[in-house]
Amino acid sequence: MKILANDGISKSGIKALEKGGFEVITTKVAQEQVANYINSNNVSVIIVRSATKVRQDIIDNCPSLKIIGRGGVGMDNIDVEYARSKGIHVINTPASSSESVAELVFAHLFTGVRFLHDANRNMPLEGDSNFDGLKKAYANGIELRGKTLGIIGFGKIGQAVAKMAVGLGMKVIASDKFVGKADVRVDFYNGQFINVEIETEPLEDLLRHSDFITLHVPAQDTYVIDKDELAIMKDNVGIINCARGGVLNEVALIEALENNKVLFAGLDVFEKEPSPEIQILMHPRISLTPHIGAATLEAQDRIGTELAEQIISILKTEKV
Repeated sequence: MKILANDGISKSGIKALEKGGFEVITTKVAQEQVANYINSNNVSVIIVRSATKVRQDIIDNCPSLKIIGRGGVGMDNIDVEYARSKGIHVINTPASSSESVAELVFAHLFTGVRFLHDANRNMPLEGDSNFDGLKKAYANGIELRGKTLGIIGFGKIGQAVAKMAVGLGMKVIASDKFVGKADVRVDFYNGQFINVEIETEPLEDLLRHSDFITLHVPAQDTYVIDKDELAIMKDNVGIINCARGGVLNEVALIEALENNKVLFAGLDVFEKEPSPEIQILMHPRISLTPHIGAATLEAQDRIGTELAEQIISILKTEKV
């Protein structure tokens, strides 16, 4: 039985699948050729990340397809309900990349409060000729400890962010339409740990009281953060989006940065991927990464292994 990992899969995932008796194909097939490739090679499972889209046309034209696997959390690139209505299993790995995304959130937070993104641009240009000037320019950093972090979306990634924030000594406020409260466990050396119960609060309260705000919601039809939401926030707020492009109005963000409502932003995702707006890319107070939230070796190993376990379990159970 053949499995097409069109956006790649870790070596540990391949090893587990091959041990289970499956052939894993890692050839990168262009989007417009995916259906033909599946049919020509009698592929039973397609594994994707965010690049490949599995829409109704592929689902309708590929009768051999039994499983669609998404390495990661969001499944907005898959017509999930339609696939399931056709008897196709759709699986993902919601917990595997949570820690990696959370760490990237803090990479952007630390970068923003200490001007690292701008310093790393200017030090190579002026470090030898204007060292004291740059030192003065970046002298007004602020600490994260003691500040309030607002987490919009309190699923597995949001909770992983909360755990790190608590460990750092931050205050946490969370908002989620579907999660009322959650226990966040912070582990220490020698098996010691603490549990912190966090109850979610209305979005407006979060916006008013947070020093920094991070988004962890799936793709939406409308902006979660737009002009009205920005207006409610504290002055000099920091905003991080490592969730999905389109949940934050980038035009409104630029305006808020220009009028100093927003101190800095950290963006891993963009409204126009893979060609973000030049105003975003060139802004001196935006820290940028190219959609790499889950791109750690550890996360990819966990994703590959978890996908393999789910696929093997489904196919062995159904004996397809």
